[in-house]
Amino acid sequence: MHSNARNRARLLTAALAVVALPATALPASGQALAAAEPACTSSANPALAKKLATDIAAALKGRQGTAAVSLRYPGAGLSCTLNAGRQFQSASVIKVTILAAVLRKAQDAGRSLTAQEKQWATAMITKSDNDSATALWDSVTAAGMKKFMALAGMRGTTIDSSGWWGKTHITAADQMTMLTLLTTNNSVLTAASKSYILDLMGKVVAGQRWGTPVGAPAGTTVRVKNGWVDRGDGVGWRINSLGVFSGKGKDYQIAVLTEGNSSESYGHRTIEGVATAIHKDLNS
Repeated sequence: MHSNARNRARLLTAALAVVALPATALPASGQALAAAEPACTSSANPALAKKLATDIAAALKGRQGTAAVSLRYPGAGLSCTLNAGRQFQSASVIKVTILAAVLRKAQDAGRSLTAQEKQWATAMITKSDNDSATALWDSVTAAGMKKFMALAGMRGTTIDSSGWWGKTHITAADQMTMLTLLTTNNSVLTAASKSYILDLMGKVVAGQRWGTPVGAPAGTTVRVKNGWVDRGDGVGWRINSLGVFSGKGKDYQIAVLTEGNSSESYGHRTIEGVATAIHKDLNS
């Protein structure tokens, strides 16, 4: 009896401990995505905003894991967000921010990138080379990255205690802030710096052009940076995708972050379902 009582007590304590964990700490691998609709608004086309909210929710219905979405379509004063303030591990999508910080540092020094920096930047963005990312991260330093993110207004992003760039805690809102900096006039990045990043995102190798580009209509200029990793920590695959789209009279940006995917391909399909719905609605 005493042994059973102690076992029940231990189980109760464990259960309470799980309940007390923040939602971001709970493994999501076996859970279906919440059915909540994204918040979509448009100053010029409320009907389009309503349709996007419905279609994005439909694309995520029944999918496993956790997803965050941010969409910006300035031509219609339109934005959509879902879990946009929730933190996810960045994997390789942080490489866009790393390059932006490197360019900002060069701007402050009144110089262009060195040949070595250009070599690292090209490999990091177009092939997602991790050694190049580490070299550029180290050249900026964690303190420099924090300074850049504060300047950029990426207030929901934090560097992991390990210091590893791939574990940076990002939000869809902050990733959209980064994409907005690349596509608008601002005091953070010069026109040359923005063009340099977007040019490399447009040259990502064919095998890494999955995710947000899927469903983009023919003739659209596509820039992309993806991230993917399974850390074996019970969270499942973390799959993220950033896309910048222009042409056909429409310019828009999409950020989708996910975790709790059972496989890499499963995460691809979740993001691509969202992207396909967005491209269809914006271009119909």
